[in-house]
Amino acid sequence: MGRHLPPFAAVKAFEAAARHKSFKHAAQELCLSPSAVSHQIRALEEYLDTALFERSGNRMDLTLTGRAYAGKLTGLLDLLDDSTRSVREAGDKPLRVLCTPGFAARWLVPRLGGLSFGDRIRLRVSTGAPDIDFSSNDSDVVIQWRDTHHPGVHTEPLMTSSRYPVICPDLKEQENIRSPQDLLRMRLMYDETDDSWDEWFAATGLRAPDLPPGPTFPNCELATTAAEQGHGVAMAFDAMVQGTLSSGRLVRLFDTDTMPEVIYSVACAEARTDDPMIRAFRTWLHDEVRLSQPGSPRVSAAE
Repeated sequence: MGRHLPPFAAVKAFEAAARHKSFKHAAQELCLSPSAVSHQIRALEEYLDTALFERSGNRMDLTLTGRAYAGKLTGLLDLLDDSTRSVREAGDKPLRVLCTPGFAARWLVPRLGGLSFGDRIRLRVSTGAPDIDFSSNDSDVVIQWRDTHHPGVHTEPLMTSSRYPVICPDLKEQENIRSPQDLLRMRLMYDETDDSWDEWFAATGLRAPDLPPGPTFPNCELATTAAEQGHGVAMAFDAMVQGTLSSGRLVRLFDTDTMPEVIYSVACAEARTDDPMIRAFRTWLHDEVRLSQPGSPRVSAAE
């Protein structure tokens, strides 16, 4: 059976008028006159054999049918726009990835040598607070802290990790740390997000100890960096410090871990989940996580 498609010009006029809630503003967007927009909408109503607007004097309101139809059309037109842009701009437009500085430095950058999507794809990495408002963040993919979900955004867990104390080798040797109790005489690094010291001490059997004073940082990456430079002991996520431990810049203290939790997720606009560049990058991310964390659950980028 052939497709039953309405006149495209009429669809564009109706969607713009519904989105702006104004024939005048729709006309300005489409470079038409308000009367031309009105004519196109009447033509669409005749094609559908149903009213899309309720007219009362100069007032125009969407009918229930019109409101539902407009909501679907906006998503379809956005997807058509994104698909068309991806074809026209292939090779010229980079894949824009936004993530935290810590994720970029400790996890992403060391693995970029294994990233290969083909000769036509370029990667642009930005760091900062991962904002997942894709209408304003100038990004195609966001690697965000935790796994917060928002309407219109596709989010999938990327990485889980437990946490434990880390220290630079020289400081460990100097302080002769032998037991968790020894940490209570050390300078501890704290972070505002969730430093997990109470949870870790409870897991060792030291419940509610009086924690020693120490500097507080806005995130765990800065706390870990301070420990790496010999300023004290920090709680580090295992998934983020494997390279640092292997290099010997930090050493782990004791065998006790906190409970594993999702620490990063990958997000993109729902309308762009099937974009080839985005799908390839998401698949690569999950493959790299499985290589570094063999027990991690498989999450398909097609889901």
